[in-house]
Amino acid sequence: MDVEAGIVRLKRELNAVILAHYYQESEIQDVADFVGDSLALAQQAEKTDADVIVFCGVHFMAETAKILNPGKLVLLPDLDAGCSLSDRCPPDRFKLFKERHPDHFVATYVNSSAAVKAMSDVIVTSSNAVKIVSKIPADRPIIFAPDQHLGRWVSQQTGRDMVLWPGSCMVHEIFSEKLLVQLKVQHPAAKIIAHPECEASVLRLADFIGSTKHLLEFTARDDAREFIVVTEVGIIHQMEKASPGKTFIPAPPDNGCACNECPHMRLNTMEKLYQCMKDRTPALELPPGLAEAAARPLKLMLEWS
Repeated sequence: MDVEAGIVRLKRELNAVILAHYYQESEIQDVADFVGDSLALAQQAEKTDADVIVFCGVHFMAETAKILNPGKLVLLPDLDAGCSLSDRCPPDRFKLFKERHPDHFVATYVNSSAAVKAMSDVIVTSSNAVKIVSKIPADRPIIFAPDQHLGRWVSQQTGRDMVLWPGSCMVHEIFSEKLLVQLKVQHPAAKIIAHPECEASVLRLADFIGSTKHLLEFTARDDAREFIVVTEVGIIHQMEKASPGKTFIPAPPDNGCACNECPHMRLNTMEKLYQCMKDRTPALELPPGLAEAAARPLKLMLEWS
């Protein structure tokens, strides 16, 4: 069977929209109706008129789409596609953390569970975190969760002191400062571009720091012909499509494995995408009270964006 043709047919029959994150495998990106970062995907999910949303990403992303569209069927090709960053911020522990700082405004990264979102005042993404944090009243102290590296970078950009939850992404914390320096020696003309979830020692070497969307836009407009890409390698597919004459070099992880690929993102495949549309499962479901509580900070993010 031609899996791609089957997906296209089912999309038409279901009146479905396929949303895919930049970190999905290239075949999924090419069959999707929209490819983007977390902010752009949330915006697309909010405004779609499709009856079915098929989310090719990880669990918290599909959860976000369901929160914004409680009456629609939201499918995720593999329900086990989780997120190390979200997993490292359990709701029960975050509740205790928040209680120790009762007067703080809670800005939570979208890479978090619905339960943690529901305890937050506003949600941020790496694309809009600086803008959102800058809008928080100056007299309010801030909790930023769950990514400490993104939080530290946002604090530097905004001048706002924040209490940081000590979380990190398993992909972005694996990049090696030493190996990055060695790669730069081999490619002296290349510009280093990095995601703000990376550790500070890696970010200090970067010529440009930004979200996946901002990294893509930078490579398209910059005059450099070579880029060392310090984030999940799935974004390189879109970079090569946008700038076919340029060279993109994946930054090496520090242990020789393919750890610059997110194992959770890679659980989704074309075959699973077809099967989930065919069977209309697995579908995201959330308790109504939780969905409503999580929707408030999400909608504030979309408003402030």
